[in-house]
Amino acid sequence: MRCTAANILLFAAWIVAICPLQTIRAQTQANPPPATQTVVVDVRAPIHPFPHYWERMFGSGRAILSLRDSYRRDLRTVKAATGFEYIRFHAILNDEVGLYDEDAGGNAVYNFSYIDQIYDGLLENGVRPFIELSFMPKKLAAADVVQSFWYRPIVSPPKDWTKWEDLVSHFAQHLVDRYGIEEVSHWYFEVWNEPNLDFWAGEPKEDTYYHLYDVTARALKGVNVRLRVGGPATAAAAWVDRFIQHAADNRIPIDFVSTHVYGNDSAKDVIGTDETIPRTQMVCRAARKVHDQVKASPRSDLPIIWSEYNASYKNETAVTDSVFMGPWIADTIRQCDGLADIMAYWTFSDVFEEQGVIKQPFYGGFGLIAENNIPKPSLNAFKLLHRLGENRISVDTDSAIVTRRLDGTLVAAVWNLYLPEEMDGQEKNVTIVFKGLTGHHRALLYRLDSAHGSVTAAYDKLGRPPYPKPIELEQLRHAADLQAPEPQALKHGEITIVLPPQGLALLEIR
Repeated sequence: MRCTAANILLFAAWIVAICPLQTIRAQTQANPPPATQTVVVDVRAPIHPFPHYWERMFGSGRAILSLRDSYRRDLRTVKAATGFEYIRFHAILNDEVGLYDEDAGGNAVYNFSYIDQIYDGLLENGVRPFIELSFMPKKLAAADVVQSFWYRPIVSPPKDWTKWEDLVSHFAQHLVDRYGIEEVSHWYFEVWNEPNLDFWAGEPKEDTYYHLYDVTARALKGVNVRLRVGGPATAAAAWVDRFIQHAADNRIPIDFVSTHVYGNDSAKDVIGTDETIPRTQMVCRAARKVHDQVKASPRSDLPIIWSEYNASYKNETAVTDSVFMGPWIADTIRQCDGLADIMAYWTFSDVFEEQGVIKQPFYGGFGLIAENNIPKPSLNAFKLLHRLGENRISVDTDSAIVTRRLDGTLVAAVWNLYLPEEMDGQEKNVTIVFKGLTGHHRALLYRLDSAHGSVTAAYDKLGRPPYPKPIELEQLRHAADLQAPEPQALKHGEITIVLPPQGLALLEIR
């Protein structure tokens, strides 16, 4: 084309016309329009009971840590947020607690000083023990076999089974004498921790664990038949069906079954298949498996207690310290409804030393609260979900729970769940339509996302200091607080909520 003045003007005009279109197309590709969803809630639909099984119990660091002020401060924070009833921890029998010793003649010597301080402290804060009977006192161990945790628990069977039985009997009798059977009958006694892993050195593992369980259960019932005992406390939902059959065949006392699962456990270990089960489904796939095993067993009436669960058994900052936990916890509650009596989140606090002394506040710890009483998004998720009602209304969606409280308040949780590794998450516009809603109502909206109830941005702004100064700690705690609810307009029974990726919202219709 010949380069004349007229041609140059025509070319310039074409550029001006086409560039805005190209810019719009590029922006559209980079920022796709939000996804949309409509959730229809028939407020007259049938309801079913919705007990808050996910907030009845929490796990925690080992027993001796419960004597620390930081532990008890975090316990009170979680108690205020959830009203939880029970706490579980490892190592009540470890030598650092001082319960068991032997004199020069090999006779047992018992010391209940720290035992009493531990359980007194829990009860004074309105929480009962879920007693995991572990690990082996050194002078009672058949061998010096230790597990790899920083505090080196001894995982050997006892050298003398009669002495183990006496230890269990003296321990239980002391608790009954001190607190009364009316109180202790509400507690739980769980025999050992994850005997299918390296927490139990008996060989063969399963058979020797059953012997441990049998001796322990009979010793507890020998003190008082009202004491509740159960197991097998396995990792990856293992052994439950065979454990129940063993107890039934041998007439061994059993009052509940307990087991564990984590969102990143493998399908091979949990389900026995080679499929890939995402982190968002693993926990409740395991819950379904165990539920069905119990219902098909000779003891179909047994309560099912998941005495440990979480989205990860590793230290993954992008998981347990992040806003991902909000929708993950909500969706887990939705999926596991009706499959368990208690599900105990592992753990309530990062006052926790399995890998050693904490080196920085946010390292992917299991706790709801980071070091120095800094709330994580997971704590705020439990705070919000505590507001759900006692009855659940069925809705046709996998990203909402709708409930009614006893006072008639409607409470809906909605979320926008993306895995941490999914970098292309979109906003979602969720319209909730309440059919059959009459009269005047007030709507309040609570939010949990990267801009609401998350400390991550504030910690990044400080430069992620490993040892925040007191003034910085106050800034972090303030940033982690849930904000006040936002009044919402409810027009013709409808409301639209914009959810960012990994966002959780809770709506109250009063």
